[in-house]
Amino acid sequence: MTAVKQRLSGFDFQNMVVYIGFIAIFIFFAVTLYDDGFLTQRNLTNIFLQTAPATIMAIGLVFALSAGEIDLSFGSIVAVSALTAAVVLRDYPLIMGVAAGLGVGILIGALNGVLVAYLKLPSFLVTLATMGLFAGIARSMTDLRSVPVMNEAFTGFFGSGKLFSVPSLLIWTVVAVAIGHIFYRHTRFGAHVLATGDNPRAAQVTGIKVPRVRLYVMMICGGTAGLAGLLYAGRLQAAKYTLGESDLMTVIAAVIVGGTALNGGKGSVIGALLGSLLMGMLNNGLILMNLKVSDQMIVRGLIILLAVAVSLRDSSR
Repeated sequence: MTAVKQRLSGFDFQNMVVYIGFIAIFIFFAVTLYDDGFLTQRNLTNIFLQTAPATIMAIGLVFALSAGEIDLSFGSIVAVSALTAAVVLRDYPLIMGVAAGLGVGILIGALNGVLVAYLKLPSFLVTLATMGLFAGIARSMTDLRSVPVMNEAFTGFFGSGKLFSVPSLLIWTVVAVAIGHIFYRHTRFGAHVLATGDNPRAAQVTGIKVPRVRLYVMMICGGTAGLAGLLYAGRLQAAKYTLGESDLMTVIAAVIVGGTALNGGKGSVIGALLGSLLMGMLNNGLILMNLKVSDQMIVRGLIILLAVAVSLRDSSR
């Protein structure tokens, strides 16, 4: 019933939290940091560009959580995908590097999916294990050295380039959110994801292939993490094993703040976008306020606790 209500209404108290929180935090920083340049076009544009990879990963996590699963390995997938693309681009053309980076992400997602969907292992434990596994692989791939990306077409397409004065990172974000939203809210697959997360046994009875849905959502997580790795490599013009390491908490917070339930059956791609922008705006504002890193971590942790409390309270109704 939760999934049905979600698709019929699409807007409830938990969905409102991200909108209210976004506006409130924006106004707070706009007033307190007015003289520090928070409202400048350059600063606001930087917030959008810096959050692009996290937003892409958040889209994949929305599908996983909505299906009642979770992926903790996407940070490691980011690093492996970025390094794979950078290494391939040394000797092969653009299309090969892109295919290699995305392919690695999807394959790791498929590995997670098979273990979860067909071997019936808990996704939390599976992805916790693969997070460590592929973090180690990322470190060993290039002996902890960064790999420069010299392909100008790649760095322009995935990082610093523009199309009609619009940054490529912004274009990637808009396209990914639009596709994710359409598939999530307006396709049979999206309905199957929500039904699987809401009540997998009932979904199985109605003819939904629950294991296949679980496999696909884990592959989506891997694919979006792979794309995020390409965006990182393109923007930084280099790949390193540390890429994606600090994104786990930010992405999970963005998705939960955006209205996706931890126990499945409910979520929002648009909410994840706003949640990601909210976290990016929060990071940006705290830095402009000259808060210590430890204080920034405390504030972000409190926001995650609040978001989890709202999520559990709303899902228990």
